Amino acid sequence: ENAILNLAINARDAMPEGGRLTIETANAHLDDSYVASEIGVRAGQYVCVGVSDTGAGMPPEVIARAFDPFFTTKPLGQGTGLGLSMIYGFAKQSDGHVRIYSEVGHGTTVKLYLPRHLGRAADESAPAKGLPVPRAEHGETVLVVEDDSTVRALIGETLTELGYRVIEAPDGQTGLRLLEAPGRIDLVVTDVGLPGLNGRRMIDEALAARPRLRVLFITGYAENAAFGNGHLAPGMRMITKPFSIDAFAAKVRAMIEPGRD
Repeated sequence: ENAILNLAINARDAMPEGGRLTIETANAHLDDSYVASEIGVRAGQYVCVGVSDTGAGMPPEVIARAFDPFFTTKPLGQGTGLGLSMIYGFAKQSDGHVRIYSEVGHGTTVKLYLPRHLGRAADESAPAKGLPVPRAEHGETVLVVEDDSTVRALIGETLTELGYRVIEAPDGQTGLRLLEAPGRIDLVVTDVGLPGLNGRRMIDEALAARPRLRVLFITGYAENAAFGNGHLAPGMRMITKPFSIDAFAAKVRAMIEPGRD
């Protein structure tokens, strides 16, 4: 879901005057001749998920660097350069493969290949009845700082449905102003990779005004990658994408009431 969302957003950005977004699936076979030129790819049966647009397209030199971390062709503040590198990492961790096909002025297709399961599908068991999703209990206020409007709206809607009062900020500077102003904030939920003032720097500066601030960082990377092998301070936790709503709600509740963790 995270991979398709990232690719769909990239496609949208490549078609500022409109166009066509196509998402399709197919069975695919990567044979020995194909994988001979692809490092780390095994021949065999795959399921292919393709996301195509009719946008600006990419020249060969951009395609060659598209999966590099932090490489982006978007204007400053409009992209972190992490989306495609995360998709590449997800594909490799799944023993899969990802490939870009693009032509300037005609559009781009990104194909994600995931190993196909051979054999009978396992019978789906009934969902286990777990504990109720933890809800707000005392009108707690959560500040959500996220530059992606779709993700920000999803997190905000989830927290609102669970009974929290939600304040939203689209970037680190706005989040910092809210944190430096008076008012109740029980928890900050922030993306690490904010453009400009990133999530970690925003919190470091806000601690002067709110030294007991509790923070839940959201990242697509493991903790060591996101924080340079540094340890999170007391009152700070992290959740990695993608995460379930139940896991997110439980983490939020545990941070607001540490005795529950």
